[in-house]
Amino acid sequence: MIFAREVSDNLTGLVKKIDAATEKNSSCNMGSFVVFLNDDESLEKKLQEMAKKADLKKIILTTDNPAGPRGYDIPKDADITVVLYNKRKVASNFAFRKDELKSADIEKIVADLKKILPE
Repeated sequence: MIFAREVSDNLTGLVKKIDAATEKNSSCNMGSFVVFLNDDESLEKKLQEMAKKADLKKIILTTDNPAGPRGYDIPKDADITVVLYNKRKVASNFAFRKDELKSADIEKIVADLKKILPE
């Protein structure tokens, strides 16, 4: 589960890798989604462009209000929040301010997928 405030190149890179992992692990019912916390009227078009550019296959892109869904308490200063969980138990949680997400962070997140996948 990824919460994001806006589309960026690094976010697109992360989403593409999570989508590939979701497709690879579909036999164990791995699912993934991105919730964009943004009420910009042009967001739908940006998400369609992102999905096409990244050739996304499995990941779901959706929107919510800037505060995010009730009960999730997404930090207001977090541009991207990633939560890896299995059976409602959080295995890893990452939060990045605007422009903080780097390639090394993406690799760490992808490596942590093993924490939520069956052996």
